[in-house]
Amino acid sequence: MQRSHHHAVVIVGAGQAACQLAISLRQKDYPGPIVLVGDEPFLPYSRPPLSKTYFNEGEPQRLLLRKAEFYEMNDIAVLTSSRVERIERARQAVVLSDGRRLGYGHLVLATGARNRLPPIEGADLPGVMALRGLDDADRMRGLAATARHVVIVGGGFIGLEAAAAFGAAGLRVTLLEAAGRLMARAVSPAVSDHFLRAHRDAGVEIHLDVAVRRILARPDGAAGAVELADGRTIAADAVLMATGVVPNAELAREAGLAVENGILADCFLATADPAISAIGDCAAVAQGPGGPHLRLESVQAAVDQAKCLAERLAGQPVPFARTPWFWSDQGPHKLQIAGLRDGADRTEVEPSSDPTRLLVRSYRGERLVCVETVNLPAEHMRARRALETETAAA
Repeated sequence: MQRSHHHAVVIVGAGQAACQLAISLRQKDYPGPIVLVGDEPFLPYSRPPLSKTYFNEGEPQRLLLRKAEFYEMNDIAVLTSSRVERIERARQAVVLSDGRRLGYGHLVLATGARNRLPPIEGADLPGVMALRGLDDADRMRGLAATARHVVIVGGGFIGLEAAAAFGAAGLRVTLLEAAGRLMARAVSPAVSDHFLRAHRDAGVEIHLDVAVRRILARPDGAAGAVELADGRTIAADAVLMATGVVPNAELAREAGLAVENGILADCFLATADPAISAIGDCAAVAQGPGGPHLRLESVQAAVDQAKCLAERLAGQPVPFARTPWFWSDQGPHKLQIAGLRDGADRTEVEPSSDPTRLLVRSYRGERLVCVETVNLPAEHMRARRALETETAAA
């Protein structure tokens, strides 16, 4: 590139946040070089469909966020299969694993998160899967074609989405959750109950309050059963570990940046180093000036943070202050969440004659802080507008 690296924006990571930042910078006529560095061999792609539509269709081209021509036309360099080994803050450069050094005017850490694999004996056996990337999804589809009984460890969004997909593919599914209810970190008890019933009605066997001791091998060496802490064993042809994620914050920590459940960033997405920002699943972002730092694992947060950072790099800084929203498609049940339940002290469930639908509002004092809906998309949009208004007024 002819342009000086003093203006180069180097983005570490090639997921939704990274791709959106590159797009938004060019939309704002950012003049300098833009380089995306990703460790997977693919162009940036969308992850949510991996546990949903991709499981059924298996068409990787449909996952791409943009086609190759887009990056060429917009002069965005995408380095695939490339890993950043370290950040040299004093020199404003990153060093790649092959020894190449890239100078930056601004460095953006969009390193995402990886699966949290609990220290369970046998978790590395063949036939034990986790779902994070395209390779994982392909392995999962392959196993679904041959397996008859899959055990899923973890009753969060990914575990339940996978349970619905495996069940629809005709497999017997057993799901194990350590907590007393499903999706306990993310949803109200009413929503947990709704999905427990829905999945059990669809034939998924669910055990709550269970701890996994180890995964046992068959004579051929592959996973063949899961042993619980109470001594019970459940036979399985395949095991999916869906026990949450941890932020990829090691690069930042080794470079001396503050990390606390994610790379700490202020409400402008800046770290303590003015030349380095953090966005997406790896970032714990201040919610307003002096607000709490939250790490939001959602496409919406990744996209909105990227757009917000693009504004600042283009010289028009505005603080990040959007109402978070999330969704999860579990078979025919579409869960949508607007806002955050943290600190809510009152929950109201709207009476409904339709068992396939649900509307739950959570309040902190008199203030509406979160609305959860199942199969009520119009209510979800109304809730988002109401919460945006609340946020603006706060």
